[in-house]
Amino acid sequence: MKRTFIKSICLALFFYGFTLHATAQGIVVNKLDGTKVYFKASEVVSVGVYGYGEGPDDASDIHEYVDLGLPSGTLWATMNVGASKPEERGDYFAWGETKPKDVYTESNYKYYDMSFNTITKYCTRSADGSIDNKTELEMSDDAATVNWGINWETPSEEQFRELIRSGNTTISWTKLNDVEGCLIVSNKNGNRIFLPGTGYYKNGTIYPSYYGAYWANSLSIGSANIYARDFYFYIKNDINISSEFRHNGLSVRPVRAQR
Repeated sequence: MKRTFIKSICLALFFYGFTLHATAQGIVVNKLDGTKVYFKASEVVSVGVYGYGEGPDDASDIHEYVDLGLPSGTLWATMNVGASKPEERGDYFAWGETKPKDVYTESNYKYYDMSFNTITKYCTRSADGSIDNKTELEMSDDAATVNWGINWETPSEEQFRELIRSGNTTISWTKLNDVEGCLIVSNKNGNRIFLPGTGYYKNGTIYPSYYGAYWANSLSIGSANIYARDFYFYIKNDINISSEFRHNGLSVRPVRAQR
């Protein structure tokens, strides 16, 4: 999935640059973490963008990834957000939230209004809330981007489908350092990633560890907007894409951003 956020900023600043000296004192950049960076008009010569592989974000990016030789070129992270090893569960997130919690319920879900029982963001049906027709996570709501930086994002449903397509990879249930999970091996170059059986958080309880559940970045279109898409595996005989309550806590396995 390509995102237009950076391009939009670039175009806006490019246009703004023509009127900067006449209408304002400078430029302010609002960052994902809520901080602001200010530039005086006299300091700005030109405005541009950089891709990944360049710039300060790549210099500080410590997260490893694997090229599985997939047709799309998607590069998969070797571990989950919040983990320090491939076999660790890492953190759990409600869909569209960027911080882990101890309890995952509708009542403490960021985008649910208990007073009216309605969804407050990412809504395509009037029966569920105020329609904004947002169906994919924005950068500020993406746990991969916010926690790991702009080089990373939560996978799309299609990226998960590509990952498990039989012609692309071979999947087996195995153990890594006594942790059970899915081993996914590229049929093209033999590279591999391990997805631990993380289970998922419902209320304050993790349901079962032999079950893996990982968020995709999109709503479950065609059903109530309280659901978002996820990739799941149950032992080794049931591996697919499904839907899960947005307020439940699932794992996130990032991919390199394709913007």
